[in-house]
Amino acid sequence: MCGIVSFTGKRDAVSVLMGGLARLEYRGYDSAGISLIQDGELATLRRKGKVAELQGAIDESKPQGTTGIGHTRWATHGVPSEENAHPHRDCSGKIAVVHNGIIENHAQLHEKLEQTGHRFTSRTDTEVVAHLIEQEFEAAAQNDTAQTDTSQTNTSQTDTALLAEAVRRAITQLSGSFALAVIHADYPDTIIVSRNDSPLALGSCADGAIAASDIPALIEHTRDVIYLNDRDLAILHSNGDIECFDPAGIAYVPQQIHVEWTLEAAERGGHPDFMHKEIHEQPRVIRDTIAGRFDEKTKSILFEELPASAVDLREIERVCIVACGTSYHAGLIGKYHMEAWGRIPVDVEVASEFRYRDPIVTSKTLVIAISQSGETADTLEAVKLARRAGAYVLAITNTLGSRITLEANTVLYIKAELEISVAATKSFLAQVALLTLFALYLGQQRKTISAEFIAEAYNQMSEVPQAIEQVLADTSAIERCAAECVGAHTALFIGRGVGATTCYEGALKLKEISYLHAEAYSAGEIKHGPIALIEPAGLEDPSLQTPVISLALQSATYDKMVANIEEVLARGAKVIALATEGDERIAELTEHVMYVPAVAEHVSPLVASVPLQLFARFIALARGCDVDQPRNLAKSVTVE
Repeated sequence: MCGIVSFTGKRDAVSVLMGGLARLEYRGYDSAGISLIQDGELATLRRKGKVAELQGAIDESKPQGTTGIGHTRWATHGVPSEENAHPHRDCSGKIAVVHNGIIENHAQLHEKLEQTGHRFTSRTDTEVVAHLIEQEFEAAAQNDTAQTDTSQTNTSQTDTALLAEAVRRAITQLSGSFALAVIHADYPDTIIVSRNDSPLALGSCADGAIAASDIPALIEHTRDVIYLNDRDLAILHSNGDIECFDPAGIAYVPQQIHVEWTLEAAERGGHPDFMHKEIHEQPRVIRDTIAGRFDEKTKSILFEELPASAVDLREIERVCIVACGTSYHAGLIGKYHMEAWGRIPVDVEVASEFRYRDPIVTSKTLVIAISQSGETADTLEAVKLARRAGAYVLAITNTLGSRITLEANTVLYIKAELEISVAATKSFLAQVALLTLFALYLGQQRKTISAEFIAEAYNQMSEVPQAIEQVLADTSAIERCAAECVGAHTALFIGRGVGATTCYEGALKLKEISYLHAEAYSAGEIKHGPIALIEPAGLEDPSLQTPVISLALQSATYDKMVANIEEVLARGAKVIALATEGDERIAELTEHVMYVPAVAEHVSPLVASVPLQLFARFIALARGCDVDQPRNLAKSVTVE
């Protein structure tokens, strides 16, 4: 879950590397470092902490070079420290490596390398790669020397194939996931990269060649990118050429993908933070996601990407949704609609547990895999298991060319564009919107809902962006309600029906960015245990109070929800309510109310989630937290 970037070209590499690391910092911010080839030697700088700490060291020492690699770390092996920061070097000091992933057999490799005289300076799994390449390079160089006239050949003149072969031999010995970038001091115009089960994008630009873990690091320089297959290897040349090889060393011409995202998408654009920007982009995201999905003449939902016919979907016996984190919560909302409209059983599985419990998946199972990045390791493994079992896999992702697009049978793209803040906001709403449309499509194809119902439901979805804009136009009530919870040590979220699933995401957002413990429950379940957690309002120490955030929008379960609010009020709880505009009944129960415009129940998660996102953000800011880069978290979980 780290970010790597590498550049070789005809310009200063430091600015390219640091710009790339700044845009990849959402992938990890425990430490950062760069290595450059400077006057035939490696110049390496590493610092614990965020990229800004590294930038300070660079400003002081002013390293220079046109070829280099950089890394921003989310620690998996070894605590965050300067010693454990990347890049890592070999014994000779000529080879430097940056790595995203986990080398599962690093302990065995470490032991063997130590026995042959290699000495290690960190506690990371990555350092074994540098030493392994060193060992293979020395062996390859000796073999090459034996076959050539040494009086006419030296290392600096040796073809880059020698270094590439050493890397290729090294990666054949690695188990686990990796995206690697390797430089050698004697090859000032060359970078070797490879990947396996970890993301890596490559591109040529006007002044060189660049590779990085994710698109944001590239789009300033190119929007035409290459994705390597597992265990492929590429040689980046300073003239911009990129040579690609399969695991057997056979050269091939890769497919190039054009990325529509712009550099502006990677900038805050006047907003105080990326989370604020991305929350305010949500009306546009919803409009883009549902656009072109409805045929007015036939009153039908359109998913032209899906080859499955109406007959195929009628023959499906079960839907299984696999996802992690926020995407899992989107799946829970999707389940609610698919079962109601498609009249088909739907299971929602945490992807990290799915493949370890021998799940029942057959050719009559539709598996829907949801991943914003398309690189979530656990979700990818769930997809592979489902494909092996003969299931049809539909992927929902935000990222063109990501690994999930290669593993699934069919891909549906959300229209969230680039999301930088670690806490997902606009991608969540886009996922929910797309799943809601798909639930209508499922009912349409299975003939369990009418064309008139579909048309009305789509029109109600079309009203959502305006409702969200109304919420964003005045957030003062949300901020006041948030202020009531800043000093709390725990909070409960309760809702009913689709409101309960909305609560799960609201509680996650609060935990993620404010570090305030929060749990969500179906309101009907609170009296079966969680109500014991409630401490009464009015205590001298506000941290002992237990605020209860209650979703009470107009719905089929509204009266039940009001009764549940009265239950917690009877125990002295401080209730923060989310209610429909004009609801005087809720206002009589509590003075702390956040209102949203009246919308249909099936689209209420799209509107209700926005004040919950803002609520979490206001609390986080009041508690002095970094809302874009919360502690211990990274944007894309690319390791198990």
